[in-house]
Amino acid sequence: MNRVMTKGNLRSYAYVNDSVCVKPIHGIVLSFFGLNSTSMYAVDTMEGEFYGEKGILYVVPYYNPWAWMNRQAVAYTDEILDVLFEAYGLDEKIPIVSTGGSMGGQAALVYPVYAKRRPAAVVANCPVCDMLYHDVERPDLPRTLYSAVWNEEGELEEVLKTLSPLHLMDLMPRIPYHIFHCDEDKAVNIEHHSDVLVKEMKKRGFAITYDVVGGRGHCSLTYGMRMKYVGYILEAAGQGR
Repeated sequence: MNRVMTKGNLRSYAYVNDSVCVKPIHGIVLSFFGLNSTSMYAVDTMEGEFYGEKGILYVVPYYNPWAWMNRQAVAYTDEILDVLFEAYGLDEKIPIVSTGGSMGGQAALVYPVYAKRRPAAVVANCPVCDMLYHDVERPDLPRTLYSAVWNEEGELEEVLKTLSPLHLMDLMPRIPYHIFHCDEDKAVNIEHHSDVLVKEMKKRGFAITYDVVGGRGHCSLTYGMRMKYVGYILEAAGQGR
């Protein structure tokens, strides 16, 4: 199918803060949403205005809410970036930061493996790291994972590994990774996800920071941790901390 996204219709396919982004543009933040999100934004968000003031494009792709960064979600995100790079004549060296929480955290980790333009860093909050474990972690999840990979060939377990950060480490680019996880997370268990991923990535010599947020539930960062999260994003986007 011919690609349909243009600068004029892009707000139908993603939230982009380009109308409030100070020019010249210095960086791009991709913010991947969590499971089941169908939000669209008719006006600019607080995050969009915050990053826009710093000359950073803030982008929320509106792909399938059960996408789990499958091939379609990767291509969809690439297409959004194609439009933005062409519309604003962006240098291919401009830093892209891959971010998100929960399924969005998994997406932030997986996207750099398959992306057309390699992100400069990943900042993820309570990410799903082991897709095989997640398939049995909660009763609402198997349908979403099956939906994401239904068109792929092969056994379900092997296909899920292609979207599982824990099983993709040999393909993950050597860029900075910043992982946050709340220790009372009941939706994405820290012991089966970030604890394991971070341990294995450190063994392999990745540049990775790990912040465990005490006494908080799923994706519920404290104010201090939220500021640290944003600081990592700004640093990776070339704006300092």
